[in-house]
Amino acid sequence: MTEDRPASANSDDPAAPWYREGLSFNCTQCGNCCTGGPGAVWVSDAEIEAIAAHLGENPLGFRTLHTRQIGGRRSLLEHANGDCVYLSPATRRCQIYEARPVQCRVWPFWPELLETPEAWQAASRRCPGIGRGDVIPLEAVEVAAAKMALK
Repeated sequence: MTEDRPASANSDDPAAPWYREGLSFNCTQCGNCCTGGPGAVWVSDAEIEAIAAHLGENPLGFRTLHTRQIGGRRSLLEHANGDCVYLSPATRRCQIYEARPVQCRVWPFWPELLETPEAWQAASRRCPGIGRGDVIPLEAVEVAAAKMALK
């Protein structure tokens, strides 16, 4: 795995984030981000409609059968082990990849993973796409993180 470039020593902005030169990432569709302990994959009404359409299901039926209410929001269901129900056990591929929710689309640019280089590095041990591929510029990383912060 290649390492992300360290922040430039000549940066004039001390308030710039540690990833000011961007971060390398290329999704390998390994499914690792779809597994793990229980959690939530937040879905909006528009995302529910898009996923239902992708699966050829009725949005209301999809909402009832494939999501759960957590507080004032909806989340996709998961298996007892925390795996997303749309992660195929046979192929370890996302069955709704083309219609996946924003939370999934912006992985790994989640605010908590961008807090420190150590948090990013810890995520890279689980995600083989972190540190590989093209450098995603700072602006694109921040747009993705902002989308997640709105969830």
